[in-house]
Amino acid sequence: MQRNTLETVMGAIVLLAAAGFVTLAYEAADIKGNGGYEIIAEFGSTGGLSVGDDVRISGIKVGRITEQSLDPITYSARIAMAIAPDIEIPADSSARITAASLLGGNYLELMPGAEDEMLAAGAVIYDTRDPVSISDLLGKMVFSSGNNAASQ
Repeated sequence: MQRNTLETVMGAIVLLAAAGFVTLAYEAADIKGNGGYEIIAEFGSTGGLSVGDDVRISGIKVGRITEQSLDPITYSARIAMAIAPDIEIPADSSARITAASLLGGNYLELMPGAEDEMLAAGAVIYDTRDPVSISDLLGKMVFSSGNNAASQ
């Protein structure tokens, strides 16, 4: 009988520890919404950006990517993002997809404009810059150096 009680107590401790790890992982992943407002940006290519990636201004996280979709008329990539409610973004702002590091990972960078009018919830940013592909740049460099050597 005493062994069954000990096993029950140990099982409860293991379950509490597992619940603690799940809570810690949930907080670290920052899955919960930030209660902000949503804006959209249209790009020609997402460049590997995915739902949950950061939205930053001057390197500071101000939101996250909440949805990606394809515009059925223009075939452009529409990226929805939730911005923190205390951050106001000027209406003439632009957006670009930037590599977080050489090892991979991207984030969406907002470059604030100078206009006094601010973007409202549901607004669309059309002034966007598509990501630069490292493999495309390397290919251009290799093939352009081959053409220069052949012409000399």
